[in-house]
Amino acid sequence: MNTPFQRILFWSPRILCILFAGFVSLFALDVFDGRHGFWQTALALLMHLIPVYALILALVIAWRWEWVGAAFFPGLGLLYIGWAWPRWRWPYNFWNCVVMAGPLVLVGALFLADWIYKAQLRNKA
Repeated sequence: MNTPFQRILFWSPRILCILFAGFVSLFALDVFDGRHGFWQTALALLMHLIPVYALILALVIAWRWEWVGAAFFPGLGLLYIGWAWPRWRWPYNFWNCVVMAGPLVLVGALFLADWIYKAQLRNKA
């Protein structure tokens, strides 16, 4: 990877996924309301961070195999939209889906572009 385009294409989905995992983990902070004991709060925190664990696991796998990220991240975005659809209230849920599913689809598209670009480079060699 010598050109700046190759480096940007390699790092952008990975960094965006890490930032998105950090954003999603902020929603777990609502467990610290002071109404529960230490162990109940710790268990609630672990449960609230399950989506972040899924994102990190997907990122670890996609770091090596970009096609997994190209398939998995848009799938997570569609799964979120399917989960939010029965609770749909305009315009709140539309923007909620854009904020939550949009970055996942973008990460998947960037992994797809990286995978396709690497495949083209292998075919030329």
